[in-house]
Amino acid sequence: MEHVLKDTDFLVSQTDSKGKILFANDDFCKIAGYTLDELIGKPHSIVRHPDMPKAAFKELWDTIKSGKIWTGYVKNGMKNGGFYWVYATVYPNIACGNGEGGYMSCRRKASVDEIKTVEALYKTLQ
Repeated sequence: MEHVLKDTDFLVSQTDSKGKILFANDDFCKIAGYTLDELIGKPHSIVRHPDMPKAAFKELWDTIKSGKIWTGYVKNGMKNGGFYWVYATVYPNIACGNGEGGYMSCRRKASVDEIKTVEALYKTLQ
């Protein structure tokens, strides 16, 4: 079942260089359905939805590992089996991960039109 974000929802998470969660804000915890304690130390892929093409995540990782900012649409899974769509901005952050660096991700609601467009594109990548 789809959970549609509110216009004011703003999901933030911070990971180490390997993608393990170091921080998640209240909106992220609430929408994904996990407590902060359940998320800390887990791979960010804990919310990966199986509909997401591997190519999209390869592009994301290739981009952020090269020191650049990645933006795109992501369908995430919820603990209760539901899902939600976001428009994500992921960027390298040297302050993450005890000096080893890591990544910050900020996500907002994706519009119905944006989701329709990206769903069609992602079907061609699978």
